[in-house]
Amino acid sequence: MKKPNVIIILTDDQGYGDLGCMGASDLKTPNLDGLAAKGARFTSMYAASPVCSPSRAGLLTGRYPGNAGVRAILAGHRKASGLTPAVPTLATALKKEGYATGICGKWHLGLKPEYRPNANGFDEFSGFLAGCLDYYSHIFYYGMSDGGFNPTHDLWENETEVWANGEYLTERITEKSVDFIQRHRSEPFFLYVAYNAPHYPMHAPQKYLDRFPSLPWDRRIMAAMLSAVDDGVGEIIQTLEKLGLADGTILYFQSDNGPSRESRNWLDGTEDPYYGGTAGIFSGHKFSLFEGGVRVPALLSWGDKISPRVLDDPFIATDIFPTVLEACGGDVNNYELDGMSILKKLLNDEVASHDCLFWEMEDQTAVRRGNYKLVLNGRLEEGESPRAPVFLADLSVDPGEKNNLADAMPELCRELTSLAMNWRAGIEETWDREFANNYRMT
Repeated sequence: MKKPNVIIILTDDQGYGDLGCMGASDLKTPNLDGLAAKGARFTSMYAASPVCSPSRAGLLTGRYPGNAGVRAILAGHRKASGLTPAVPTLATALKKEGYATGICGKWHLGLKPEYRPNANGFDEFSGFLAGCLDYYSHIFYYGMSDGGFNPTHDLWENETEVWANGEYLTERITEKSVDFIQRHRSEPFFLYVAYNAPHYPMHAPQKYLDRFPSLPWDRRIMAAMLSAVDDGVGEIIQTLEKLGLADGTILYFQSDNGPSRESRNWLDGTEDPYYGGTAGIFSGHKFSLFEGGVRVPALLSWGDKISPRVLDDPFIATDIFPTVLEACGGDVNNYELDGMSILKKLLNDEVASHDCLFWEMEDQTAVRRGNYKLVLNGRLEEGESPRAPVFLADLSVDPGEKNNLADAMPELCRELTSLAMNWRAGIEETWDREFANNYRMT
């Protein structure tokens, strides 16, 4: 029996409410909505971090970001450190199971040669290494404020720099993804499709903008960028169907973190926050450990093996590595993981649950146990003062984290604080022992 193919699709800064099947009524995402209708739609899936590099590290390694060696947004210059081969990726694991492995799109896990995709389990890489690019010139401009580095061109085919000036990056990622599928149709493959949309700068061809003529400008450009992604997902699905691979392919989709409020979205010199993305009913944005920063849209389909369903169980992106590896015949016990396989939950609806989920971002720390979520020094967005030193919410009745129960439930706060800080201490100890030296000279 042929092993299942695996495609993971990741978007960038797409909020929980920025998808039709998650409640958006002003966007058009029919292909992603169609995937949700055929498989599992997660209503309580969490990113491993509220920002991109550590979120990606958690997804690809099955570890909390601090245990994978990536705890912050990584630099985009060509001396930047990041994820090392000492921490196996899902690509590394599936390659051992006989899979062809490829990434199309955004890496953002290190630019030094030893930190690039080809050194971390991927046979093929077509995309870019830094955190964001101009969608047409493929230049990383943010380096100008990142330690004084000059703007850098950043488009690659494996270790070869290539130029494709004028090609809209979202469409190029789709094109390269389709090509990978076609070339590897006769063998099991793992493809990681890492769209940078809808991350800034806010760029979209007019044909996508024309689909949303009545929306306010901020929302219109967001809708257009996501429409381009959805078209790309449609092309990938059509390719699988044409090749007879659709039923035998695990397809997982999620966003890397919550929506951005960064004024730099527009690149126009103003300090006005960006209003195009939404976390729906949730508080917080990108960088925040409140729900809006870490609860993300997520979908998983696998032909007729997974019946249509909505899962409200709290899961986290670190669960994808062991889930996929088990589905592909690998042994999760061969890897040091923080995530757990939820394959039986998906196939047979068997019970699968975490005792606790944890997050950290700079001086913020958070834990969810059952319906209760504690956030220490939590900020609603980057640059703001902490909302409260301790914030406790019962997500079963207050998913938007509007009411702080810290004063009303001091004993539970002390208990959850102890859990969170003990976990954080373990992260710090592992970091200092195994990873801190990787960043000394960057």
